[in-house]
Amino acid sequence: MSNRRNALGRGIGALIPTAPAVSLTEAQPRTGEGPAEIPVDAIDANPDQPRRRFEAAELESLSDSIRRHGVLQPVVVRRSGDRYELVVGERRWRASRAAGRETIPAVIADVDSEDRLEIALVENVQRHDLNPIELAHAFSALADTGMTQEEIGNRVSLDRSTVANHLRLLDLPKSLQEDVELQRLSAGHAKALLQVANPERRRLLRDRILREGLSVRAVEQLGRAIAGPVAQRKPKPATAVDPDLQRVIDQLRQRFQTRVRIHSDDRRGRIEIDYFGAEDLERITGMLLGDV
Repeated sequence: MSNRRNALGRGIGALIPTAPAVSLTEAQPRTGEGPAEIPVDAIDANPDQPRRRFEAAELESLSDSIRRHGVLQPVVVRRSGDRYELVVGERRWRASRAAGRETIPAVIADVDSEDRLEIALVENVQRHDLNPIELAHAFSALADTGMTQEEIGNRVSLDRSTVANHLRLLDLPKSLQEDVELQRLSAGHAKALLQVANPERRRLLRDRILREGLSVRAVEQLGRAIAGPVAQRKPKPATAVDPDLQRVIDQLRQRFQTRVRIHSDDRRGRIEIDYFGAEDLERITGMLLGDV
């Protein structure tokens, strides 16, 4: 167990033995002997696979390559009764099935079931194969085993804050998580949207990101501005805003989806409306002038 634990965090190279590959005609491969051909249908998917999305076009392209050149890198499996269970290489396994292969080169690793997720996660992180939401779910699963955020970061060679920021993405509704998975929103945009607790305001800001192509910085500024009274700094009693005036400010903020301030005294005052970039200015002036 200790040798296996030392291998975690170093990727597939720590799992594949250095012994020469056995002949492809040998019948039953033994653990630790190197790659051998295993029937594709004798392998089951990894139930802890951190990848949740397998793009059909990518799989088809890989299948075409496998038909022409074969599988260039073996998958990693573990024994599970009289069958095998994938540890690393599900995309290659799926593509091999689609290509009509009867066998696939595989290394049989001595891996405990509780280590499957960690090894698969490390390998996918090193290949940059996971989207931010897939990473977040994998980190969450590791946290459920009792690992701290710092321990998770050490395992996958990421700092604790990166792990924490990914876990925060799971606080978003499923629709916004899907936006990140489908690359409609970046992780930075999603993190900025977390500032806005009100679901309707958050949805409106999300729509603006897609419609106007707002930068992450602009979304962060807008998020702080439209987060609503709960997220705003409480005013000091000496400078407390009149409740009626505050109600008008809140209505304007919701209307223009940006920060609004009203400065007034007994006789006169002024209204300030923030904007971020030329397109944002055009949007606001259009609303003011009745063009929108």
